[in-house]
Amino acid sequence: MADRPKIKLNLSKSDKVIEITSWALLIGIWVLAILNFSDLPETIPTHYNGAGEADGFGEKTNIFVLPVIGTILFIGMTILNNYPHIFNYPSTITNENAYNQYSNATRMIRILKLVIVLVFGLILFNTLQNANGNTDGLGNWFLPLTIGLFTIPTLYFLIKSMKIKPNE
Repeated sequence: MADRPKIKLNLSKSDKVIEITSWALLIGIWVLAILNFSDLPETIPTHYNGAGEADGFGEKTNIFVLPVIGTILFIGMTILNNYPHIFNYPSTITNENAYNQYSNATRMIRILKLVIVLVFGLILFNTLQNANGNTDGLGNWFLPLTIGLFTIPTLYFLIKSMKIKPNE
């Protein structure tokens, strides 16, 4: 890992769109939580089981846990994305393939940041709906959707990385 090249990557247009969309969703989660806080009942759902049913409850201030954790993960992954030379790769990184491997890996992290913010936003939105009596839980579709949203991009970028040859 110490001998891997350190390359400054330029963001493509799609990378910029993903970043801007992710930041907008992160800000949106905060706005959603702040604007709805005063209207919440004193007790809100704070945990859901695998079937999407609320099985834990707490004070309404807990509504800010989702934006806080989402922000910490988002910022951590944003910082990590500046150091693609320290990532694990399924093949050897050479001077020839470093740019392609690093671009692929950082795009995967960008997509996963977007997924994290999206999932946290869905949980927050459904928690607000549930707390106000408009819905009951997250729904049984939520867990399979979440697993798919994380698994499909990860597999896609892993397979793509394995196809990048050492001399590319």
